[in-house]
Amino acid sequence: MEFRLELEPKNLSEKINHQDKILLIGSCFTEHIGSRLKKYKFDVLENPNGILFNPFSISKAIISYIERKHFTSEELFLHNEIWSSWDHHSRFSGMNSSEVLDRINQSQESAHDFIKKADWILITLGSAFVYQLKDGSSVANCHKMPSTHFSKKLSTIEEIISNLDNLIHRIRFFKPGTKIIFTISPVRHLRDGLIENNWSKSALIYSVQHLCSKFSGTYYFPAYELVIDDLRDYRFYAEDMVHPNYLATEYVWEKFSATCLNDSLNAFMDEMDKINNAINHKAFFPDSEAHQYFIKLQLERVKKLGEQYPYIDFSRELNFFSQATLI
Repeated sequence: MEFRLELEPKNLSEKINHQDKILLIGSCFTEHIGSRLKKYKFDVLENPNGILFNPFSISKAIISYIERKHFTSEELFLHNEIWSSWDHHSRFSGMNSSEVLDRINQSQESAHDFIKKADWILITLGSAFVYQLKDGSSVANCHKMPSTHFSKKLSTIEEIISNLDNLIHRIRFFKPGTKIIFTISPVRHLRDGLIENNWSKSALIYSVQHLCSKFSGTYYFPAYELVIDDLRDYRFYAEDMVHPNYLATEYVWEKFSATCLNDSLNAFMDEMDKINNAINHKAFFPDSEAHQYFIKLQLERVKKLGEQYPYIDFSRELNFFSQATLI
């Protein structure tokens, strides 16, 4: 008897190739996918503004990369001796406003240069709830400011569709042919309430379905459904019962790689797994003849991959195994 229904996502009609450039932006779940793409030597740029949750902040960020926006000191605010930006995650915050601005604008420049060449943009939407300042402007991060500074609003489906529709047009006008993958984060926003979290996720799912039906080269990857409806068990959540744990994110990655990545990459990723396992292996006797033979085999494996994939930088792996050999 089957006690679980397995979800098999549809293969993308166009799949990601190894030489493609991929911009990833959105909730913390974006970074789980981004870290695995980096592990397999994909050319990625991940969350240039830091973690973002609502579609309006994500759209605003992407458009700022397109427009090569330069932030000024007037766009920072000071609270408890810390300078921050309403458009950025607290990883950019600091006690020196000049340093904060430098980090923000360096990231802006990198994002502008990257998006000019990006083949794919992966957008992970986390919540349809938006926090707004008294002047009506939405914020990407509340930076632990008192709730009295904000009003909270559940965005309508019409508002989300209009916002993301405009974003897709801006992306395609700036870089024709850019392909977009939408995902919905499976992270539960319990501070909104369980019922309210479901309203939020539902609005995002419906909006993305509408956009994927309207625009060619726009896809939906069901990360949310894989965790909520396929795995469907608190064993796959961390202790906070909010964030998917390692097993869940690995499962989602396996589905993502099977449906979104070119099948020709499987052999390469298998080789990279062996190399990464060798790097993480802690030898009891590193000077032994057996271990040195093992290290030399790994060095040859990396050199061979370098010949097969000359566009990939293997300097880290080459340095590691070269330094591990005894001269």
